[in-house]
Amino acid sequence: QVQLVESGGGLVQPGGSLRLSCTGSGLTLDSYHIAWFRQAPGKEREGVSCISRGGVPLYADSVKGRFTISRDNTKTTVYLQMNSLKPEDTAVYYCAVSYSYSINPNSMAYWGQGTQVTVSS
Repeated sequence: QVQLVESGGGLVQPGGSLRLSCTGSGLTLDSYHIAWFRQAPGKEREGVSCISRGGVPLYADSVKGRFTISRDNTKTTVYLQMNSLKPEDTAVYYCAVSYSYSINPNSMAYWGQGTQVTVSS
């Protein structure tokens, strides 16, 4: 069956960096667009970034210039490099796969279980 696993979350100080990873099984990741979402307690899930099958990135305005999405050389893992982190970036981060190139959560076909990112002094 299809399974997505996120890793790399943790506690970081404001201005610091983290790199999240998304690894899939049961499918070939380079056959799909891959997106990152986040959800803070009591808040709606929001789109963060997406990378197309051809490697073209898409970013929400709130993270543009700070976050970078990429694929590894073998196309088995998708990364989200997060720099200049702010307290408002604190959330559970999820990766998802879709046939659509978007950060609309209703367009996603499969979801991972999430990894916690906490930005605090």
